Amino acid sequence: MPPGGPDDDEFEELRAEESNAMVRLFGEYGRGQRARFAVGGLASVFSTLMELVPAFLLGVAIDSFLTADRPFRLPFVPDGWLPTAPVEQFVFLIALLAGSHVLGAALGWLNSWAWNGFAQHFQHEMRVDAYDAMQRRELSFFDDKQTGEVMSILNNDVNQLEGFLTNSLNQGIGIVFRVGGMGLAMLLINWRLGIVPTVIIPALGYASYVFVNRIHPKYQEVRSSVGKLNSQLENNLGGIEVVKSYTTERFETDRVEESSREYLDAQWDAITTRIAFWPTLRLVTAAGYTATFLVGGYWVMVNRGLIADPLPFFNGPLTAGTLVIFLSYSRRFVYPMRQFGQIINDYQYAEAAGERVVGLLDTPSGVTDRPDAVELDAVEGRVEYDDVGFAYDTDDGEEQVLDGVSFDVEPGEMVGLVGPTGAGKTTLMKLLLRLYDVDEGRVRIDGRDVRDVTLRSLRQSVGYVSQEPYLFYGTVRENIAYGIPDADDEDIEAAARVAGAHEFVADLKDGYDTKVGERGVKLSGGQRQRVSIARAVLKDPDILVLDEATSHVDNETEAVIQNSLDDLIEDRTAFAIAHRLSTVRHADTILVMDDGELVEQGSHDDLLAEDGLYATLWRVQVGEIDALPQEFLDRAAGHSVQPGDLD
Repeated sequence: MPPGGPDDDEFEELRAEESNAMVRLFGEYGRGQRARFAVGGLASVFSTLMELVPAFLLGVAIDSFLTADRPFRLPFVPDGWLPTAPVEQFVFLIALLAGSHVLGAALGWLNSWAWNGFAQHFQHEMRVDAYDAMQRRELSFFDDKQTGEVMSILNNDVNQLEGFLTNSLNQGIGIVFRVGGMGLAMLLINWRLGIVPTVIIPALGYASYVFVNRIHPKYQEVRSSVGKLNSQLENNLGGIEVVKSYTTERFETDRVEESSREYLDAQWDAITTRIAFWPTLRLVTAAGYTATFLVGGYWVMVNRGLIADPLPFFNGPLTAGTLVIFLSYSRRFVYPMRQFGQIINDYQYAEAAGERVVGLLDTPSGVTDRPDAVELDAVEGRVEYDDVGFAYDTDDGEEQVLDGVSFDVEPGEMVGLVGPTGAGKTTLMKLLLRLYDVDEGRVRIDGRDVRDVTLRSLRQSVGYVSQEPYLFYGTVRENIAYGIPDADDEDIEAAARVAGAHEFVADLKDGYDTKVGERGVKLSGGQRQRVSIARAVLKDPDILVLDEATSHVDNETEAVIQNSLDDLIEDRTAFAIAHRLSTVRHADTILVMDDGELVEQGSHDDLLAEDGLYATLWRVQVGEIDALPQEFLDRAAGHSVQPGDLD
């Protein structure tokens, strides 16, 4: 399978197992926004109730002024407060009508202000917590996750939840009180006729229940396919230089088309279910409106003497104005019910997103502080590896990377780590920072197991320069001072000088304020490496790990950096992983790794005298190819990097 094209949802294991992720999130992040929620909710309720007033006033006007079926009266208003002259009564009704619209608009604004504030703060707090939970995960979590999938949770899923809260939940509250208010009003005005339009509510509830059960798993597939598509796009854009240099544009377009097709199929499956739901709601609500018109119209005609035979149950007083109120309310059932269907649809979409967010928040990190962890302070720099074993989890099981590695390093020693690619050198050093935890054995600093100290104090004591330097979008100054925001300009420049970076930085147009671009693309590989080294220098750690720290620089720059690093590591324990053995030939001790095991240990001269693997690697680098053993040549020709060879 080509890279970046997984068939399975990488975050399937993060889906929350609890029955309602939205309720969980609402309870956790809505608690601090209760005031906004209450204000917005009350404003929505009263704004909705104001929408019932115009139709009711219209019915009163018809009965009092047009048909004269009943005297001018208003509920909850004493007769002594009402005008007596018809013109004054009519003007009073118009004033009430205008007042209801003005009050409704004001309440609508208040609802929008409070509700949007609630949703935005909810989204902000949830996104920050989701990101914090993500970055606290152990490094192995990211080894088999694509950036696009991770971004899909932090961005798309969180935005989906915010959209539901901003619009759908607010509308849902309005619909409940609009439909409930209209139903209650009709039952109070004429409970017999009120039964006709309100009887459709259980039918709508059943249709919604069936829809929810069918659409939810389909929206889970949609959320997964969105993440896969994002991963594919991010993967291709990040490697656009490789795509162009290998003229694989057509190939990558086909892969994007395949991922997009998966999204299209998942989305279309959900759409076909959704669009069948809307007509069902429309037909049910239309049936309620039609039945109300039929029964109410027949009833009014009976009362006016136009029809002789009354209906057996629907009898008694019913005016034309009352029928208009019922028809208006029944007609207004249609749109809210269609909206309600969309809200259920949005809820299921948001629930699928919420499951992934809750799953991420609830999944514990594999590397955490122990309850009794202590601070690592006053570090002397003694490092011990005691029978250390480690394996990476792969799709085919565990891939053993380190096996029975033991060595001791005294404070202030310089240790070189060498060996073939995939021997486990980088992994060995990552265990020192607890980027991974050992499966077997112990790693100690000053006699303390690194698992017994806090992660923060441990990593503050160890400086790490990766073989693949990473620069953040921003200036050179910001990247050197990363993690030490209060560093002054003098310290930053001094660190750059030690790393051999000051000269090229000074030649840049904006010097230390030059933007380096995304991932530092505006700088060369060697320049990025030197900025990365300067970052570690400024940190001034007690223990320093250099993982191929000079691999991207030329020989002249390497000599400058090595000379500076000699001063830097003079009073601290340092590890240097190197393929160019010349960079570690003066180390106090050189550790030779091969296939996850420590096979040789000693000084440069001692290891040459042993005439083992180190001596063979040295001959390779000095060009003595003819002196290499045949076994080594055969092995080098047949070696392939395995999944666990993450050096």
